[in-house]
Amino acid sequence: MRKPEPVRTRDQKKRPGTSSPSSSSRRARNTTTATGRSLITLLMLAWIATWIVGIWLERLPPGLLAAAVAINLATYFVYASDKRAAEKGTWRVSERALHLLSLACGWPAAWFAQQTLRHKSSKHEFRVTYWATVIANTALLAVYVWMPEWGMR
Repeated sequence: MRKPEPVRTRDQKKRPGTSSPSSSSRRARNTTTATGRSLITLLMLAWIATWIVGIWLERLPPGLLAAAVAINLATYFVYASDKRAAEKGTWRVSERALHLLSLACGWPAAWFAQQTLRHKSSKHEFRVTYWATVIANTALLAVYVWMPEWGMR
């Protein structure tokens, strides 16, 4: 018996290619995605819990939570604006600005924008810096709430 010929397809940039990856590589990629989603979900839950505890213990002012929500909304809209600019070939938002928004408590919206808009989700250098901002923001918030003697009081 002859092996079936691979189905020829075109990728998003209209380059000829072969059929989709093997099922084993697809499974491995899906496992990584599921692991990444589990990690980000766990981080977001811990981040939200830390905000709640910080406000309840009066270590964080409630107005600061409102500011974090506003920063998250702004972060999503900046990512959407940058995505539109990338598609149109017009002026772009700098990666530095996107990272500063993530560092300033906007990382949950940045992750959501990366996933829903498929923007800045595959550029390795950007992702490494993004995860550094997530870790830095979460660690600083945790230290401030859980170890107030180390905080900036």
